[in-house]
Amino acid sequence: MGSDAVVFPENIPEGLKPPAILVGEVNAGGLDDQVHSHLYRRPPKAWFIAFAITSTFMLTGFGCIGYTFWLGIGAWGNNIPVGWAFDIINFVFWIGIGHAGTLISAILLLFRARWRNAISRFSEAMTIFAVICAVIFPLIHVGRPWLAFFLFPYPNQRALWPNFRSPLIWDVFAVNTYFAVSLLFWYLGLMPDMASLRDRTLGKVRKVIYSVLALGWRGAASHWQHYERAYLIIAGLATGLVLSVHSVVSFDFAVSLVPGWHMTIFPPYFVAGAIFAGFAMVVLALVVVRTTMNLKNLITDYHLEVMNKVILTCACLMGYSYLLEAFTAWYSMNSYIHHTFMQYIGGTYWWAGWTTITCNILIPQLLWFRRFRRSYTGMVFVAIAVTVGMWFERFVIIVSSLHQDFLPSSWHIYKPTIVDFGILFGTFGLFFTLVLLFARVLPVIATTEMKMILPGSQPLHKGGSHE
Repeated sequence: MGSDAVVFPENIPEGLKPPAILVGEVNAGGLDDQVHSHLYRRPPKAWFIAFAITSTFMLTGFGCIGYTFWLGIGAWGNNIPVGWAFDIINFVFWIGIGHAGTLISAILLLFRARWRNAISRFSEAMTIFAVICAVIFPLIHVGRPWLAFFLFPYPNQRALWPNFRSPLIWDVFAVNTYFAVSLLFWYLGLMPDMASLRDRTLGKVRKVIYSVLALGWRGAASHWQHYERAYLIIAGLATGLVLSVHSVVSFDFAVSLVPGWHMTIFPPYFVAGAIFAGFAMVVLALVVVRTTMNLKNLITDYHLEVMNKVILTCACLMGYSYLLEAFTAWYSMNSYIHHTFMQYIGGTYWWAGWTTITCNILIPQLLWFRRFRRSYTGMVFVAIAVTVGMWFERFVIIVSSLHQDFLPSSWHIYKPTIVDFGILFGTFGLFFTLVLLFARVLPVIATTEMKMILPGSQPLHKGGSHE
């Protein structure tokens, strides 16, 4: 395996260079065959087993949602004063999962980080699926989801108008904008691959479907010119959304007067946590896809190692945030904030607080070791720990802050019901069901971007061949 068969950025240290890509194994023509081959053959038995498991969880979750519609919010464990619980926890959690895709696709594109090319398509799709899971919870939490259209400002005879001073209304516009831009960004990147599938497929029905999805793409120079310009513009728009959407979500808490919520650190704290949880989920899914779909030449150990370094960086940022939260509770001399913080580490839900600290700060420190960063077992262990830790972080923020409010006579312990757990696991089933369907029917690698870094290829602005 000679060094002349490899293309990678010159500034990568020798010890961090990705494994070599054989020209005869992956080239501008063979790349399509390797990435698209799974679309033309029957899925393996493992895919059907995984799909049966995830779809079972998904249907169970939908059944619990239907039961909630029939009985009401009383089917959940919510009480007074814990009026927000699993519903808002899961909403914030899934919105956070969706942030890694936009970060990988948009921000790293603007910085010309070429390692993103192999994983951008998959992370973009995960963004769409995570937002779909997140949108479910505000709809069912309003109690009457069939009246959710009241949230949108439009002239009506009921003289109703949304209160734009409410952060919940900000959520509606922020999340919808984020979903629309992410979907457009994902679909725009898919167009050249749709054209490639249109030209290579033999089935008439598939050819018609791919022709419609390709929107007349022929690979002409004018097409590429408009494509690059539009892709860059949308990436710039999506970059602002990465920072703004989860900041707006944090305003649900920060603009209130509840001790433990009314903190100015929440916007950057939530953004760092969202990227942290999102990258962990992307690593978890990519390990499975890389192994089962034989994409080790495209999604290399180098890609996974770089993502693990991002996770390690975010873990350090989260540790700094936790320390700053403790410092604020001590330095402010506010008895209510001090009481709330002590509840995090030694109160009723101390086990949730220490689970958060262990999973989000201590366990990711294993990634300082290079061997651990490149170990499948190690990175999967850390990714699962971070996913669990970030969910419990939202649990601690919401439940621990609410169950003991300003009025001691109304203090109440929160206990989730089986319906709460059913909806939670149902959203995980929905998410991974969509991931499996995506991996089955669409290319999980952006072949257009990968061809640009293969031997013999030329950047678009230099007039390279793209036919």
